[in-house]
Amino acid sequence: MTALGTGFTRSRCWLRAHPLALDAALALGVLVTIVIGSFADPHGGPNGPTFGTRTPGLRSIVLMVLGSAALVFRRRRPMAVLAFTGVVTVAELVAGDPPAPVAMSAVIALYTVASRTDRPTTWRVGLLTMTGLTAAAMCFGSGPWYSQENLGIFAWTGIGATAGDAVRSRRAFVDAIRERAERAERTREEEARRRVAEERLRIARDLHDVVAHHIALVNVQAGVAAHVMDKRPDQAKEALAHVREASRSALNELRATVGLLRQSGDPEAPTEPAPGLGVLDELLDTFRHAGLPVEVARPDKEVAAPLPAAVDLAAYRIIQEALTNVQKHAGAHAKAEVSVVRVGSSAEVTVIDNGGGTERTQSAGDGSEGGGHGLIGMRERVSALGGTLTTGPRYGGGFRVHAILPFTARTGDDTGETA
Repeated sequence: MTALGTGFTRSRCWLRAHPLALDAALALGVLVTIVIGSFADPHGGPNGPTFGTRTPGLRSIVLMVLGSAALVFRRRRPMAVLAFTGVVTVAELVAGDPPAPVAMSAVIALYTVASRTDRPTTWRVGLLTMTGLTAAAMCFGSGPWYSQENLGIFAWTGIGATAGDAVRSRRAFVDAIRERAERAERTREEEARRRVAEERLRIARDLHDVVAHHIALVNVQAGVAAHVMDKRPDQAKEALAHVREASRSALNELRATVGLLRQSGDPEAPTEPAPGLGVLDELLDTFRHAGLPVEVARPDKEVAAPLPAAVDLAAYRIIQEALTNVQKHAGAHAKAEVSVVRVGSSAEVTVIDNGGGTERTQSAGDGSEGGGHGLIGMRERVSALGGTLTTGPRYGGGFRVHAILPFTARTGDDTGETA
């Protein structure tokens, strides 16, 4: 049974790959059927049709061969084949005595036209074929106009047109389902690629923020230790302790960030929460230990009402990156001020300083050659939440970073960013 099914599948695939061979086999089958039918007399006896009581003439045999042979080209030229088989059928109805069932070739040709064109064309061509062949049979046939042979031509041509239209509708339906499935598959693949790209970008931002912040602190404290090593060893030891603490913090955050790449269910995957404003004081202390005076303006009620997780993390990273830029670019005597205020359904984060601003704009935020990605990362974080970010030098000196982070992301592409 399996071998039979495999052979049938192979034969069907081969016939689909060679449609001309399939049409030739169909034409041969139609010819055999027509020839056998030409020997049958529907009124040969009192009990019904008889077989072998009549013989088709040479003209009828030629017309049967021509009508059947035309079906070989029914896929390439369906309209032409239908017209040719219709003419052959009318010729047989007029000259055939007795007439042979050549109309079967016209029925197959009409089916092909209906299955390969649209419905309006099927209606027009089908009605024309049905009317023409039936009228020819009624006018030129050997029997009365109401004979069953004439009604049979009308019925068979109608069946051919209807069957072809049904096949065309089903083929269009299957193609539509296949197209929707392929489109859905492409959409899933594009969505998967988009999510992968977003996740890579998010991890890159986190890695940049962690590394830039802690390496900047390590660099400052190492410079202090090297400067006072000989004259003030106690201060040098304190600076080295801060270096060790910053390095440990950097390693812990890197371990937590890289741990996100582990598979779900991994027992070694980190479970600690992402940093947020709850540990803002610890973050500010690291900058103060590095010699950057930082003041914070955050009402107590803001602590009692925590921000959404995404907003909390974004606010923390924006403050971290902004203060890192102050540490790197603002100068030795710069001071910074941080404020986090809840305004309605959004949080406003502001970081200002009194250092230099021109150098920072050129080297820390535009992402050009030799520059960093700090301000670019800020904008990406804010844009992901549907907020706005404003950065730039302050009047009278210094630099200002101001972010508005809505609790619910807005739709649309306009994020209102300026620089």
